[in-house]
Amino acid sequence: MGNKLIENLSAIREQAPLVHNITNFVVMNTTANALLAIGASPVMAHALHEVKDMVNIASALVINMGTLSEEWVESMIIAGEKARERKIPVVFDPVGAGATPYRTSSALRIIETCKPNIIRGNASEIMALVDQTMLTKGVDSSVAADVALESAKILASGNNCVVVISGEIDFITDGIKVESVGFGNQLMAKVTGMGCTATAVLGAFAATNPNTFQAAVFGMMVMGITGEFAASKSNGPGSMQMHFIDCLYSLSEIEIEKATCTLQ
Repeated sequence: MGNKLIENLSAIREQAPLVHNITNFVVMNTTANALLAIGASPVMAHALHEVKDMVNIASALVINMGTLSEEWVESMIIAGEKARERKIPVVFDPVGAGATPYRTSSALRIIETCKPNIIRGNASEIMALVDQTMLTKGVDSSVAADVALESAKILASGNNCVVVISGEIDFITDGIKVESVGFGNQLMAKVTGMGCTATAVLGAFAATNPNTFQAAVFGMMVMGITGEFAASKSNGPGSMQMHFIDCLYSLSEIEIEKATCTLQ
């Protein structure tokens, strides 16, 4: 497992894939820096009249609906359809699905039209996409990740995609296979945009690995391993954010092997 993860991370650093992000105002800076740190090349472009052209030169598209507007949703749809046409991976983050009817309906519309290869959300968001009567606590999850596993399987099977549930333990499923990732630290939940960062990182892995399920597993492993190393250097959420970017940039084969040795 560790060797394959190292190979995938090396591919990102060698290829520097262009990852086109249509993401929210809160995390633009953080996710762009995370992509740069891991070795990818980020572009943050949401203008209605340029997203199609930007997708034309990208290796992956990341759609994050954290800050919604009608025009942004249209940009997401246009970009997603172009990505489908080009057959480049689409990673979707349904931020806050279940919090409001508009947010939930927008997420479902994006899934229906853009056909994402990977959907990553917290447990409440994933459950809300399957059961629209469920209400969520803003952008935070009100349930544990394992509670949403059956919903994730239904969502993955129904949309022929991989679904990632972020939590204390992350779960990845294609509707049949299920993989869990237990790396990470509780301090990560105290830093805004850490889930959005995971979505962006998944975009980099999907851009360089055609095996979407494997890309999703390795992306979440890197997030968790990096989080553990960053937390060990941090005194609180502020320094955690700084150390996370630094640790992502410097993540080495030795550190990966040390973290994954029990999985061999």
